[in-house]
Amino acid sequence: MITLDVPGRGEMHLHSLVLDYNGTIAFDGHLEEGVLEQLNLLAKDIKVFVITADTFGQAAAECQGLKGEIVILKKYLGAQEKEDFVASLGAAGVVAVGNGVNDCLMLKKAALGIAVIGGEGASVQAINAADIVVKDIHQALGLLLHTKRLKATLRG
Repeated sequence: MITLDVPGRGEMHLHSLVLDYNGTIAFDGHLEEGVLEQLNLLAKDIKVFVITADTFGQAAAECQGLKGEIVILKKYLGAQEKEDFVASLGAAGVVAVGNGVNDCLMLKKAALGIAVIGGEGASVQAINAADIVVKDIHQALGLLLHTKRLKATLRG
């Protein structure tokens, strides 16, 4: 669990990390370099879930060695399914990371929503639904690996 006290926001107890795959941790179906290592470091403290419609059909192969779980959506659009998944984990302890329109509901539902503007860009809806916006997945994961960054960004 990742615990931090954010002035003006209160104490956060984060037990799960839910990440969109395409556009967030992967580009054109391929996992971004160095992401697997960062996720496995985080997996020591927080449960890691990669949630995807698996557009390119290679998420499982790309995430081989992940110390976490890959969740394949049953519906292609998946926005409601992603939100329901976050809720099923106990949204008050979840960090959600995404970039697309279908990530908006999970970004809003989670205790902490992080929008990533990667090579695919990010939807305006995802940006508006997030608590924090970063330029790439490495910055997003860095916030969780170095929580003083989170505290500095979120304090009231």
